[in-house]
Amino acid sequence: QVQLVESGGGLVQAGGSLRLSCAASGRTFSSYTMGWFRQAPGKDRDFVAAIGWDDYSTYYADSVKGRFTISRDGAKNTVGLQMNSLKPEDTAVYYCVADREPAYLLLGTQTYDYWGQGTQVTVSS
Repeated sequence: QVQLVESGGGLVQAGGSLRLSCAASGRTFSSYTMGWFRQAPGKDRDFVAAIGWDDYSTYYADSVKGRFTISRDGAKNTVGLQMNSLKPEDTAVYYCVADREPAYLLLGTQTYDYWGQGTQVTVSS
């Protein structure tokens, strides 16, 4: 059974940092695009970042570019999201995702095959 399990969420003050991690199990995700989405209360679910499996190319939402960094460890089947200079508007549930399509084909979509349960990130002002 495929599982994506997020960890690392919590409460942080504005300007602070958090690192999210996602552990994938059930298959080898070395040939999968992996990424992160988030959903704030009362808002739509939004793309945050993605990382390809072939050249590890990265993609970011404009709202997090320069502050967030996505990375992956193929050997450990994990993907991370380093979040710096956090703002109250970053408050959301963050979801780890995975899909076999190349990252550039998934841009602008939410059609990822696998989703984690989410981890809450709260940024206080």
